[in-house]
Amino acid sequence: MTILVTGAAGFIGSATAKHLLGRGETVVGIDNLNAYYDPALKHARLDWIGDHPDFTFEKLDFSDRAAVEDLKQRYRFSSIVHLGAQAGVRNSILKPHDYADANLVGHLNMLELARAHEPAHFVYASSSSVYGGNEKMPFSVDDRVDHPVSLYAASKRANELMSESYAHLYRVPMTGLRFFTVYGPWGRPDMAMWLFTEALFRGQPIKLFNHGKMRRDFTYVDDIVSGIIGCLDHPPADDGSAKQGGSRAPHAIYNIGNNNPEEIGTLVDILEDATGRKAQIEMADMQPGDVPATYADIDPLKAAIGFSPTTSLDTGARNFVRWYADYHDIA
Repeated sequence: MTILVTGAAGFIGSATAKHLLGRGETVVGIDNLNAYYDPALKHARLDWIGDHPDFTFEKLDFSDRAAVEDLKQRYRFSSIVHLGAQAGVRNSILKPHDYADANLVGHLNMLELARAHEPAHFVYASSSSVYGGNEKMPFSVDDRVDHPVSLYAASKRANELMSESYAHLYRVPMTGLRFFTVYGPWGRPDMAMWLFTEALFRGQPIKLFNHGKMRRDFTYVDDIVSGIIGCLDHPPADDGSAKQGGSRAPHAIYNIGNNNPEEIGTLVDILEDATGRKAQIEMADMQPGDVPATYADIDPLKAAIGFSPTTSLDTGARNFVRWYADYHDIA
């Protein structure tokens, strides 16, 4: 039984692959190791996974149809965890074609792989970005999500719709997870946790958009991985019943977050204390494609798999600072 993990050198993908290996699974990980951020971090994550006898890494761009076809011929996957994507709301405004390639063509290629291999479950990454400027809190999967405010958000909503069509046509069990502001050790350099910590250690200003009036449902990576694995182990049944998200095919969609939005200023306060540095704050206007608040309704995921995040922002942010200092050899 072999599980495919895409984006295996990425933040969430590497943590998921390591967890699966830890419970005795055989894992094939793929990643194109692109330069959206420093590939050295991606290589370091692969080193962190380690030279495990049940782990095979393939450098592969899943938007390359021929490369995915070759992968399809060389392996047989019992389950697929599709976490790879071109990430970043703001970058999608600058480089839209990267998002069309990775998040639309690439997702289609993975659906075709699933159609061919008929895995027990195809779990894929969506995003809280699909909620756009939704003012109703908390965000519910039952809310309308047809007004994205960035191409990134539009691409992730398109992934959900594409997956629905494949679940309907080919009855492959699928679960989409709308991630809410994931952070923690081995995180991404383009996200607030890393950017703020880096600025504090370097004595550089921290820019707070929307003049600091931002709230995020920060979710620690270990909690996220527990949710991914829990979902992987519980594929939706092909029984004609309505699933979370409204499908009557074997396709469910869930929010996966901390269910506790925090003011961005609270994060700054924690990071100041954890680093022993005082922040220099610069206020700025809202960035295009951004939203003022996110807040996940996770009751359906609790009901489905018992999902219950346990890591507070205070604990998780301090864990990140310790990891960051160690990774960068900061005394």
